[in-house]
Amino acid sequence: MGKNTTKSMVEGRPLPLILQFAVPLLIGNLLQQTYNIIDAAIVGQILGADALASVGASSSVQFLVLGFCIGTCCGFGVPIAKSFGAKDYEEMHRDIFHSILLTGGIAILLTSACAVLCPKILHILSTPEDIYLGAYQYLLVIFLGIPFALLYNLLSSILRSVGDSKTPFLFLACSTVLNILLDLFCIIVLKWGCAGAAIATVVSQAMSGLLCLFYIYKRIPVLHISKKQCRIRSHTVLTMLSMGLPMGLQYSITAIGSMVMQSANNGLGSIYVSGFTAALRIKQFLMSPFDALATGTSVFCSQNLGAGKINRIKTGIRQATTVGVLYGVFAGLILIFAGRTLSLIFIDKGAAAILDASAKYLKCMGFFFWSLAVLNIARMCTQGIGYSGRAIFSGMTEMIARTLVSLYAVPVFGFTAICFADQTAWISACFYIVPTCWLCIKKCEAYSRSNSPSTPSSS
Repeated sequence: MGKNTTKSMVEGRPLPLILQFAVPLLIGNLLQQTYNIIDAAIVGQILGADALASVGASSSVQFLVLGFCIGTCCGFGVPIAKSFGAKDYEEMHRDIFHSILLTGGIAILLTSACAVLCPKILHILSTPEDIYLGAYQYLLVIFLGIPFALLYNLLSSILRSVGDSKTPFLFLACSTVLNILLDLFCIIVLKWGCAGAAIATVVSQAMSGLLCLFYIYKRIPVLHISKKQCRIRSHTVLTMLSMGLPMGLQYSITAIGSMVMQSANNGLGSIYVSGFTAALRIKQFLMSPFDALATGTSVFCSQNLGAGKINRIKTGIRQATTVGVLYGVFAGLILIFAGRTLSLIFIDKGAAAILDASAKYLKCMGFFFWSLAVLNIARMCTQGIGYSGRAIFSGMTEMIARTLVSLYAVPVFGFTAICFADQTAWISACFYIVPTCWLCIKKCEAYSRSNSPSTPSSS
C-alpha cells in the first residue's frame, strides 16, 4: 500500500525523471490557472468590469500571504526529501511531525493578523472607492481560508518530497472542478457577488487538503508517524524553520514589490486595474510550466543531495534550464502576438481601453518571458540543496527593482512603466541567483568530497 506512489530520483537519467515528476505538477498548475481564468471570466462577464477589478485589486497581497504559505510548506519538504533520499525514515518522520506542528502555529497567527488588518491592507494598496466593498469582501474570505490553503500545501509538499506528484494533482483537479461549479452556484444562483467567488475558492481548497490527509492515512504507510516521534526537539524545530521561513519570506518579499507595483497601478484608475487583472491571469497560466519544472528540479536536487550525488544535481539543473528557456521563448511569442485576443476571454470587445492596456502589458512581457525559467530553476534549486537563506536575496532583488520602477518610473511614464516592472525584476534577480546557485553547488560538492554527513547551513 503506497509503495507505487513514492519514487526515488537518485537513479536513472535526470531529465526524464524531472519531467516525469513535473508533468503532473504542470497539469495541476494549468488546472488551477484554468480555474483562475474561468473565475475571472465569470466575474468579469457576469458581474462586470468593476467586480473584476475588485477581485484583482488585492492580487499582490494575496500572493504575499498565500505565497508565504506555499513557500514555507515547500521549505518544510526539503529536509523530508533529503531524509527520504538517504533512506533515513526515522528522521523523516520527525521532520513530518514538526512540519505539522509549525504549520498549525503559522495558520493561527497568519489568519488572525490578516483578518484584522484587511481594511488597512486595501487602504495601503490605494484601492479605488468604487471597487472597495467588493475587494474587501473577497479578500476577507480568502484570508479566513488560510488554514485550508496551508493544509493542502503542506500535505502536497510532503507527498512530493517522497516522489509522488500525481496524487496532489488528482486532488487539485477535483477541487478545480468543484471550484468552477461553486463559482457558478454562488455568483449566479445565490448572487453573493465577489464574496461568492472567494467562498468557492476556500471550500474547494478545504476539500483538496482533506483528500490529501485521507489518502496519506489510508495509502502511504511510510509517511505515518508514531507517538514516540511526536516529541518537540529544538534542533529539528530550528532545522525546519531554517528551511521553511526563508522560502516563505522569499515569496513574500517578492510580493512586497508586486504590492508596491499594484498600488501604483491602482492609482492610475479602474481601467488599468481591470486590464492588469486580465493580463495577470494570462501571465499566471503561461508561468505554470516554469513553476512545475523548477519544483521538480528542486525535489530532484534534494533527494540527490541526501544520496551524495552532486554531479547528478548539476546535470539535472543544466538540462531543466535548457528546456525551460525553450518554452519561455515559445510562450513569449504567444504573449507578443496573441495577447489582445487572449484578453477577450475576460473583457468585452467593446471595452477597447481595457483591452489595449492588457495587450500592451502582455506584449512587453513577452520579450523577456524566457528569463523566468533561469530565475525559477536557479532559485528553487538553491533552496532544494539547503541554501534557502541565500535564495531569499533574489526575492529582495526583485522587490527592490519593482519598487524603484513603481516609485520613480510610473509617475513619469504611467502604465508603460508598469508594463516593464516585472521584466526589470526578473533580469535583476537572475544576475544574483545564477552565480549564487553555482557557488552553493560547489559547496555541496566540497561537503560530499569530505564525506560530511551533515546538511550545509541555510545561511
